[in-house]
Amino acid sequence: MTRTPPTLRPTTLVAALLSPLVMHAAAAQQPAEGELPGIVVTADALGNRTADELIQPVTVLHGEELARALAGSIGQMLDGVPGVANADFGPGVGRPTVRGQQGARVVVLDDGLPVADVSGEGVDHAVAIDARGAEQIEVFRGPMTLLYGSGAVGGLVNVRSFRFLPDFAPSSFARVEGSYSGNGDDRQLGLAFEHALDDSFAVRASLGLHRSNDYSIDGFQEEGQDEGFRGRLQNSNLSTDTASLTGIYRQDWGYLGFGASRWRTDYGVPEVFDPQRIRGDGSDDFERITADYERFDLRGEITDPMPGFTALRIKAAMTTFTQAETELAFSRSDGSFEEAVVEAEFENEQFDARLDLVHAPIAGWQGVLGLQYADRDFFADDPRGADRGFYVRPNRTRSLAAFLVEELPTSFGRLEFGARIERERSTPDAVAGSRVTGITQADGSFLAFPEQLDRRSTTPLSLSAGSIIDLDEAHHLRIALTRAERTPSPEQLYAFGRHSAAGTFEVGNPALKRETYTNLEIGVDRHLGPLRYDFTVFYNRADDYIFLASEDDGTGEPVGVNDIGNRAGEGAAAGCAPGAGGLCRLRNQLVTSEQADAKFYGAELAGSFALSEGPVPVTLRLSGDLVRGSLRDGGNLPRMTPARFGVGLDSQWQDVSFGVDYRRVNRQSRIGEAETTTDGYNLVSLDISWQARAIAPDTTLYLRGRNLLNEDGRRHQSFFKDDAPIIGRAIFLGFSTQLGGR
Repeated sequence: MTRTPPTLRPTTLVAALLSPLVMHAAAAQQPAEGELPGIVVTADALGNRTADELIQPVTVLHGEELARALAGSIGQMLDGVPGVANADFGPGVGRPTVRGQQGARVVVLDDGLPVADVSGEGVDHAVAIDARGAEQIEVFRGPMTLLYGSGAVGGLVNVRSFRFLPDFAPSSFARVEGSYSGNGDDRQLGLAFEHALDDSFAVRASLGLHRSNDYSIDGFQEEGQDEGFRGRLQNSNLSTDTASLTGIYRQDWGYLGFGASRWRTDYGVPEVFDPQRIRGDGSDDFERITADYERFDLRGEITDPMPGFTALRIKAAMTTFTQAETELAFSRSDGSFEEAVVEAEFENEQFDARLDLVHAPIAGWQGVLGLQYADRDFFADDPRGADRGFYVRPNRTRSLAAFLVEELPTSFGRLEFGARIERERSTPDAVAGSRVTGITQADGSFLAFPEQLDRRSTTPLSLSAGSIIDLDEAHHLRIALTRAERTPSPEQLYAFGRHSAAGTFEVGNPALKRETYTNLEIGVDRHLGPLRYDFTVFYNRADDYIFLASEDDGTGEPVGVNDIGNRAGEGAAAGCAPGAGGLCRLRNQLVTSEQADAKFYGAELAGSFALSEGPVPVTLRLSGDLVRGSLRDGGNLPRMTPARFGVGLDSQWQDVSFGVDYRRVNRQSRIGEAETTTDGYNLVSLDISWQARAIAPDTTLYLRGRNLLNEDGRRHQSFFKDDAPIIGRAIFLGFSTQLGGR
């Protein structure tokens, strides 16, 4: 194994974050312009405030910074934002992890309403959104349950596109973006179009394409592998298509928009594939996932809808999502293709609606009250027959919530209070005839598969209080206290069986209680002048925290079971000859949903310092984050994001912009049971763009380099880290141009 540079200890990182040098040379993640104060954060309660005016820590990617972040998945785009990491499952899957929280605890919004896929029900499931066409991406770190429900207890990502913007361009326009990288023969293309029929109605359309072959990596694919394919991430190719069509009608009273969109993908789950074992001990099959997401959206806003109220916002979405996980099997004797078998199917039909009513100031208080409704019908099955068993039993979940957020300007800054109450009811289907009869637990007892489960009803309540204190003209002090409750997800409640593509056998617990979080944040920022920074510390106390736990087999490795849950020497796995297939293969990692009191704490820093101005300005950027997650009775939580820090330089000469970044991802040795440590690695990236005005007024050509050191890094927060590293060195050549719109 190659040697890695010495790691930075967490204590050293904290000292660096607090050192006078950092506070003098660092700060907000963006250049000297700071957080782009003119950009409104649309996922905010009032809908008219900027990032600098919010108590909640938020990062807004917009303009050039967003263009630099463009990647194949939302998780990959946000990886490196302080407090945010990518929990990938190969290049086809990239889910954002916020302060160590991922899956069903981090909500991804499409123009203000949830992306209604099944990415919270499986670590191998992609988030059904293409962020290439985004106008801006808003990342909230910490609980956002007041506005978006218990699923946002970890954080929230809002992808805002141009589809429902109420303002029209001065004239019709067409926008084209494209890029190519030799690593994986990666090809990406985005098209956008707007045409106003008159001053009151416009039509908008968009199209996105992403194609790739298998990606290149440094070294072997699996951790500890020493023979077989080298330098290639097998079964990592993907194909994704997106399209949308939207109509916007506007008048003096406000606007109304209706749109339809579609997202389709076909991607592989990376796995060492060598059916004849010519080069090593490879698998004779691999998994592919196909998904189809269709959505219809309604957006509207009415100004001054009634006396005492300044705005009424309406949002609604109807979504149909389907996904199939297919195993492609090959012959051990001659390597020929044998069959493709669909092992799991998922369907999700969901309706979301939201109404926000902003009231005029009352005794100085201004705020918003609202209602939110969701109706989700989830179905999962193994199409090979009812007796095969499946991952999560079908269920239907309905929720209705009311919320209120109020803000009071004061002589020292602002105060903010909020509350949300939610009623949620979940009805699981009965399941009969499953070939999974149950599972032997760690204590030796047998847990039978429950054919029927009771309906669940719960009423989570969330409260928050916070303040922004103006220390002086340039500095803010932010303090926020949130009490949030979260309802267990269907996966945590109803899972009981093999999840083929993820390589797990998951066992949920229908008796799980609500999680309760008490989160305290303190932050200080400087938002004026050549030096800008935003530094935040947080402590999050979680009662009855739910996590997926692996069981140690006595050697430090996780317990494996066969497809129906038998351990070694048990049931159909008894008396098996070495190398036997079928139910003798213990190919599924056994994981169970467990509940215990936990705590999370950490720090985040983003900053910039203008080293020089004039015709060739130079800006220094610095960033870092640290999160720790542990059980309050002792022991670490699994898959916690390791400490990270980064430094970068930006400059510009005439129409050419230049940026270089270095980011260190530290070794993670604070591990949960049956989890392995992960080595640290270094990431170097380069961005050069040219405003090619000689070619066309709104044309940019760019060159972007990622992982220029060709590091063999593995993301500790990924369930799949030992099976697939990050992709190797990639150089992207691309362009963007716009015709019209002036």
